[in-house]
Amino acid sequence: MLKGRVAVLRGGPSSEYDVSLRSGHLIMKNMPEGFEARDIFIDKQGRWHLGGVEKSPERILRNFDVVFNAMHGEYGEDGKVQSLLESLHIPFNGSRSLPSAMAMNKVKTKEILGLYGIKTPKFTYIKKQEYTYGDLAELYASLPRPIIVKPASAGSSIGISFVNTFEELVNAVNSAFKIGDVVLLEEYIEGKEATCGVLDHSNGKDIYALYPVEINFDKDKKIWDYQSKYDKHCHTCSCPSSFTKSIKDEIQEIAHKVHSILELSHYSRSDFIISNDGSIYFLEVNTLPGLTETSLFPLSLKAVDIKMSKFIDHVLTLALKRK
Repeated sequence: MLKGRVAVLRGGPSSEYDVSLRSGHLIMKNMPEGFEARDIFIDKQGRWHLGGVEKSPERILRNFDVVFNAMHGEYGEDGKVQSLLESLHIPFNGSRSLPSAMAMNKVKTKEILGLYGIKTPKFTYIKKQEYTYGDLAELYASLPRPIIVKPASAGSSIGISFVNTFEELVNAVNSAFKIGDVVLLEEYIEGKEATCGVLDHSNGKDIYALYPVEINFDKDKKIWDYQSKYDKHCHTCSCPSSFTKSIKDEIQEIAHKVHSILELSHYSRSDFIISNDGSIYFLEVNTLPGLTETSLFPLSLKAVDIKMSKFIDHVLTLALKRK
């Protein structure tokens, strides 16, 4: 019995283009029985292709029942493609356009979650068109060092820098501005990195928190950057983790809260730092976390014996029902 015709979107005009291609490949490879899937390629200029032929999204999507969006970052995860799909009245995986846009903005996310008592490293931000060299010097003097610098609306730790000196800060800010118009300056917290995924309407719960993943990487790098994430030789990940039960429980509780407060849908993954004194700091949330062979969300699913095909079936079913 055919459950639905699925358009798998991958690629896109994003710095996470390559990751998206790999996520889409894994989704196509694990498409469950009952769903008929086609690979929809979006190039770096935002043009849509079906079967190697460029067509408008409207022409392509009229032949499908549901979309599995495997794009990450700009366009695919920031509310833009979600707005398009909403206007065409076609169901899709993940959060709706407004929550997607909000969660993609690290500054807004931190400000909202701070109102609910969720701890995050001290931070500030600068806008490309509104800052001066003097402003940067003033910020440098006011923030504890080292400082983490990153674009406010990008994923996969692209454009992230670890800085100690003012010269490094200037270079890092200029580099981050090549990716986005708003740059986040954040206090560096020394400790262990962790991430925790959640899944809607699973295991008898409205929002089911998966086991946290403990991340260990080359400490000479100081930060969990793009290379650390996608080169398996640069890191090891453990799920279940070696954290104490109380830390695991708190990480899961915060991931659950983030998903709920931001009104996210279907699944998400929140990133954390556990400081040396055991304090847990929220860093950011991913509304469409990577689904590649080396991604962290699939590792969490595997730890609770949820196969990728079962996960895809579950998410597509949610999308069709739009729970």
